[in-house]
Amino acid sequence: MSTYLLLSAGRGPQECAWAVGRLLHRLTGDAGRQGLTVQQVQAVPGERPGTYRSVLIRIAGGDAEAFAASWTGTLCWQAPSPYRAGTGRKNWYVTARPPHGDAPPTPFAESDVDIVGCRTGGPGGQHRNKASTAVRATHRPSGIVLVVDAERQFNLNRRIALRLLRQRVEEGADAARRAVRTARWRVHDELVRGDPVRVERPRAQR
Repeated sequence: MSTYLLLSAGRGPQECAWAVGRLLHRLTGDAGRQGLTVQQVQAVPGERPGTYRSVLIRIAGGDAEAFAASWTGTLCWQAPSPYRAGTGRKNWYVTARPPHGDAPPTPFAESDVDIVGCRTGGPGGQHRNKASTAVRATHRPSGIVLVVDAERQFNLNRRIALRLLRQRVEEGADAARRAVRTARWRVHDELVRGDPVRVERPRAQR
């Protein structure tokens, strides 16, 4: 089981991008203690090393959805600014929520395609009806199905079907990536400061 979570600093100052990095580190550690894994999928870095304007993560494991839910909402990293010694502010707010739209798709792989021979009509149909030279190709992850009978040879139709499927899947992947980028910027504007679901602080040094 896996799920996605998008952490964003919103339109906040550079300390909020710093808070995203610190909260991501804390979340990853908590996930590991619960037997879950966290993979960084996409990120928009902040101005300083180790900071993020936003980061999309994939959480995998048996209780991934419940764990993600416990980190969903407005988060607060409570610590003095590491960049501005004079400011008295200690609360830096971040939002964490599932990304709008679909999760990024997996890359196209021929092993994900089921190909069977079939018969079709049309010009030269008498020959085609005697032999299963047409190809029915199904891309299992996306459910896209194509039937190709442009050529009289099965292998040529198979090659065309794979090329067309790859094109269709990659077009869908591009659309999904655009949706994720749009969602990231929408989340920037949706951050509500105050009333956080979690307040995290640096742990005391031993």
